[in-house]
Amino acid sequence: MAITYAIAAPGYGKRSAPSQHPSGPDDFAHLTDREAEIAGYIDGVPDGAAIDVKSLARMLARFGQQAVSTVLRALTRKGHLRRVRERVGEGLTQWVSRTYFSRTPRSSAWWEQFLTDRRTGGRTDPAPAPPARSVSYRALASLAAADRRMMLSAAECAELEALAAEWFARGVTVEQFRFAMTNGLPATVQCPGAFARKRLLDRLPPEQVIEQAPSRLTECQGCYRPARPNALQDGRCRRCREEHDRSRTPGLIAGIRAAMRERGRPGRVSDPAGSPPPPGAPPPPPAGPSAGRSRQVRAR
Repeated sequence: MAITYAIAAPGYGKRSAPSQHPSGPDDFAHLTDREAEIAGYIDGVPDGAAIDVKSLARMLARFGQQAVSTVLRALTRKGHLRRVRERVGEGLTQWVSRTYFSRTPRSSAWWEQFLTDRRTGGRTDPAPAPPARSVSYRALASLAAADRRMMLSAAECAELEALAAEWFARGVTVEQFRFAMTNGLPATVQCPGAFARKRLLDRLPPEQVIEQAPSRLTECQGCYRPARPNALQDGRCRRCREEHDRSRTPGLIAGIRAAMRERGRPGRVSDPAGSPPPPGAPPPPPAGPSAGRSRQVRAR
């Protein structure tokens, strides 16, 4: 999809720095999400496009002018951007603002040499670009931006690069890596390199488990839909079992109620007061004083 951009006035707008690395998906992995999005937009527009604060805020509707200004300052600190004022015109009497952008992060010394050579008419490329660093190296180097207690040296980043690469091989993103390495830090980190090594080993995420597709499916005996064999019980899927249980519930309730009514009728075994005596059994003796008086009357 084509990028929409505004054209700056002649002589203004974006100017690309020389000798940049080829564009790749990890060019801005060491930046925050907001910085990476705006840097990617600037990298995608051609030279001469307007990349001042107001123009970027107008093109990138998700960000306001304050957010864009903050990101541009961050890109300047991280070596991707330089804004300078230069004299132009006959007699060099007119001041204009120039904005130089580099996909490859440059050191302050590189930028100073580059701008000096432009002013003096010397070389336009003061030094070849350093070799491209891996995502794991840049993620380690960016820990200091997330928390200054985790500031690693270049030697420590190179030493821990292989351990960090194992994290990214297991599907961890740069943001997740930064969080895991900087979350819950002690008040003071005496040796960031040793501390980072321990966290890289102790918090190594598990390998990604890719569930294999089943080689055989069995049809449910109720709805005839295919399902995994271990998902069927008595030949039915969970949905059919639940429907079967719901259909049985009214009959079970009616049976229980009928049994309860049957137990409550007189003359049943469960009702001792109304039970008839078995054949040949003597009548039960009467109880109480009235029963004694009735016996005396019969004796007379």
